[in-house]
Order: sequence, then C-alpha cells, then structure tokens
Amino acid sequence: MKTVLTIAGSDTCAGAGIQQDLKTISALNHYAVTVTTALTAQNTRGVQKIMRVPDDMLCAQLESVLSDIRIDAAKTGMIPDEDSARIIVSFLKNLRVPIVCDPVMISTSGTQLMSDCCIDYIKSELFPLCTLVTPNIPEAKRLSESTNAEDIERVGHSLSCQHNTAFLLKGGHSKGSVMKDMLFTPDGSSYSFSSPRITTSNLHGTGCTLSSAIATFLAEGQPLPQAVECAKSFIDRAIFKGKELHIGKGNGPLWPF
Repeated sequence: MKTVLTIAGSDTCAGAGIQQDLKTISALNHYAVTVTTALTAQNTRGVQKIMRVPDDMLCAQLESVLSDIRIDAAKTGMIPDEDSARIIVSFLKNLRVPIVCDPVMISTSGTQLMSDCCIDYIKSELFPLCTLVTPNIPEAKRLSESTNAEDIERVGHSLSCQHNTAFLLKGGHSKGSVMKDMLFTPDGSSYSFSSPRITTSNLHGTGCTLSSAIATFLAEGQPLPQAVECAKSFIDRAIFKGKELHIGKGNGPLWPF
C-alpha cells in the first residue's frame, strides 16, 4: 500500500477537495494523508464562504505529517493565497516524490479560489517542483498569458517548456461528443487521451478526482503517460457511476467506488 499526501481545501458537500481526494485514493486501495489549506462553506449549487487556514496551522499540519509518515506521492489542490503557497513550497522542495499540482483557480460555480499574486507565485516556484500540472483549458489560458491561447497545442508545449514540467490540459470545457485531454512533456512529446462525453449534471470534483488518481498511480511507480491513461479510465467510470446520483439540487458528485 502506498501513501499519498493531498494538500487542498475542504468541501462541506464532500464532492471535491480533501474529501474527494480521500475517496479517490481509498477507492484505488491506497492510503491518503491530508493537509487542509482552507475551509469552505459550499454545496452543489456553489461556494458560500471561504476561510483560509492560518499560517501556523498550515505549517503544523505539514510538519506533523511529513515528520512521521513516508510519502510516496503528493498532490496540491486549492491554495488560497501567496502566503499559503510559500509555506507549501518550503516543505515540498525537500520532498523527493512525484508531485501533481491541480491549479484550482475558479470553482465550478464560478467563485475565484486563488488570488492573482498566488497564481504568479506558484508559476515561478511550485510548478518547477512538480511532475505534472493539470489545468483545464480556461486555467491553461490564464497561466500561459499567450496571444495564441486558442491554439491549445501551442499553449501546452509552451507551458511545459517554460516551467520544465509536464502539463495535462483537460478538455472538459470544450464542446462536442468526445473529450480530449492532452499531455505535454518538457522533451517536446505529447499524448492525447480521448473518451466519449457522458451526459450528466454530476461533475463536481472532476479535477480533484483526476489529479488524485494520477498521483496515486505515480505513487505505484507507473510512468507518467500510463498513470494519466489509468486515471482517465478511472474518472470515466466514476462519472458514469455518478450520473444517476441525486445529491443536492445542483452540480452533484462523481462516484469513485
């Protein structure tokens, strides 16, 4: 059994964030340990309130986990501000394991979850520590600040080269009956992962699920393209299993079990 660390925000309706990371890693038969960056009051209809975890408590959580437990891979999700990012980076730079960054900038319901200065900081300091960064298309456009932002392949190659790490650009925001995610690596290689679009209103926590699953497969020692492919198959099943769930009155969760 491998141990995967998730550093992310808490979700009261348990469809995303720390709670969904826990479910995903557990469903893959591995052990999750957690560090909470923020508390949120949210449900399937949106985010009502956010409270960042104080710096000393964020430090204490990281110290407690990393001083005691062997970590085989890590992932980051919601990082609310630059101060939190600086603390997280100070610990992760000494962690010699695969790291997946899900740059959670805006919630599914449209709430901004990461400040602009924090985005700039993670680009320069966190991304170079990572094995993989997993933005969706709007996030990739924000990160690239490119005049050619509509050319997704150009954006992906540019981001990977600039930050010397792999980028998985998620295609869930694109239109059409087929979803295509594209993986770009610093050596110039690219990989495409396509799957049929599943008609459902239950898509809360897809990014958390995918990044946690990739981190878990990397913890097992799988090469990056294979880890992404396995995670894609896992999330497709989770979306299909969750499409008939009736949890709340809005964008419901996936079912990873």
